[in-house]
Amino acid sequence: MEIFPNPKVDWLGKKWIFLAVSAVLVVVGAVSIMTKGLNLGVDFTGGTLVYVKFKQEPQLDRIREVLSKAGLRPEEVTRFDDPSENQVQIRMASKAATQEQDLTGESNKIFQVLQQTFDPNAGKTGQFDLNNISRSALTVRLQELDPERVRSKLTVSEYTSHYEKLAGQIVDFRNNQGGVLHNYQELSQAGVPNPVIGALQSNSYLGSFTVISVESVGPKVGDELKKRARDAIIFSLIGMLIYIAFRFRPIYGVAGVIALFHDVFITVGLFSLTGKEISLNVVAALLTLVGYSINDTIVIFDRVRENVRNMRRTDLATIINVSVNQTLNRTILTSGFTFLAVMALYLFGGEVLNGFAFALVIGIIIGCYSTLAIASPIVLWWQLWSEKRKAAKAAA
Repeated sequence: MEIFPNPKVDWLGKKWIFLAVSAVLVVVGAVSIMTKGLNLGVDFTGGTLVYVKFKQEPQLDRIREVLSKAGLRPEEVTRFDDPSENQVQIRMASKAATQEQDLTGESNKIFQVLQQTFDPNAGKTGQFDLNNISRSALTVRLQELDPERVRSKLTVSEYTSHYEKLAGQIVDFRNNQGGVLHNYQELSQAGVPNPVIGALQSNSYLGSFTVISVESVGPKVGDELKKRARDAIIFSLIGMLIYIAFRFRPIYGVAGVIALFHDVFITVGLFSLTGKEISLNVVAALLTLVGYSINDTIVIFDRVRENVRNMRRTDLATIINVSVNQTLNRTILTSGFTFLAVMALYLFGGEVLNGFAFALVIGIIIGCYSTLAIASPIVLWWQLWSEKRKAAKAAA
């Protein structure tokens, strides 16, 4: 399939435009990194992330205030996922690596403070919170209440199994509803019998929020993950350099790795500029970007090597332009379809995959022109410099 039949574009003739765009992006990224820094996720900094879902629109300022008054000092309290989901991400920074930190205890304190603020009557009436009770605890409560009056009709094991199944049915339905029940009548959709719903109404309440999940990373683990992520990117670049140097020529390897570094640096710079969090998922995306970008570079370099043999009397600039034009349709098709898939992931993949998809969206765009803007001009410059050096030696 040919989108552009027989293209004849002078790509190297536009190299200064490409280089100017790259220079601007690199400078902007560097300034942002030096001034704003990088928004490293809890994977690297250590600490606790608590995800909370509220029944009503969350009051972020009030959440920050009550947590600070309780001495918890949240580093960040932000909306998470789609605003209509009423979800909040509470980020607690870790203490210094030399200090001990009870991360689980910290998340429990957050829950207690939020409960005292948004459900002040919790526990005073002896009722339990149906939006936060665990499956096993709900099983025990149902066995104590016996709302269906089956204690005398079943054996002990059958009685236990009956209410275990019912508790699982209720908890699973609650989780499928996003973790929060707004009224008891919703349980009828899950097939919960009316006597059970009535007993729950009398002996429980529906809390204003629920803790969806807690992620905790110790400071020492965070430092180790940071070091491993950095090493993974560096060694992948070195591996690419060695591979291309052996397959083609050393200058091709140097040019390819400089282009890869250019792609990764600009992508990280845009993360800094936009304030997006860098997590382990993002590092995985950067490594994927390294492999994807070098693939297009290798395809073009391979075509250049073939054309050098077939067009012996043609200058290298023309050969590079011809090679790029010959592979242009393939580049557009592969990169274009990949871009569409990644863009769909970015738009519809949810908050968890947002950083991963964002890195790939930016990386694919940058990687498409880095071979033209960085790698090809470097190879051409090296060739011209080598010829001048040989000519100077011959003249001497």
